[in-house]
Amino acid sequence: MANVKVYDQDRQETGEVTLADDVFAVDVRPEILHLVVRGQQAAARAGTHQTKTRALVSGGGNKPWKQKGTGRARAGSNRSPIWRGGAVVFGPAPRDYSFKVNSKVRALAMKMALSSHLAEGTLMVVKGIELPEAKTKHFAKVASTLGLEKALVVTPEADEVLERSARNLPGVTLTTPERLSVVEILKHSQLVLLEGAVEPVHVRFARGKV
Repeated sequence: MANVKVYDQDRQETGEVTLADDVFAVDVRPEILHLVVRGQQAAARAGTHQTKTRALVSGGGNKPWKQKGTGRARAGSNRSPIWRGGAVVFGPAPRDYSFKVNSKVRALAMKMALSSHLAEGTLMVVKGIELPEAKTKHFAKVASTLGLEKALVVTPEADEVLERSARNLPGVTLTTPERLSVVEILKHSQLVLLEGAVEPVHVRFARGKV
């Protein structure tokens, strides 16, 4: 078990919290992280790209000119790919880019992502963040005090005041234990857990859940 210091929003030490080894002390395997990141990014692709084949291009019902005697190259349809405005050969078509990644592998990758922040010393546990009102300047002041530049802040549950205060702050993203993803964790160079979010993270991933 790893004991991590807990700070308040003024960066004053207030105690310690114990992080479970089976969630925050997992050996990092880059190939697992790479597979899961690819899977998440592929699933996020819209796949709505499309070009027109000969069946979709309008026109082309009649032969443009007779086969012989005109001195021009023979042509059977103005929908031909070699004609301007004609069809596209082997162009992109709508498709689903997602592929299956086993739930146990995704859960393992999540633990690896969390463990990497703890191993690199970029994980911070904060007792809580309280703001007088939903203003960006108030959250920016707290972020500056805590030294947050590109941070993912995990709150125990959705907090409208914090979300409204942080959404216009570049580099800072708020999420909850239920919405955690490997891509988001790895994309940010700092990971901040509010103390109340530690136990939900333990519960979600301790038994290999995603």
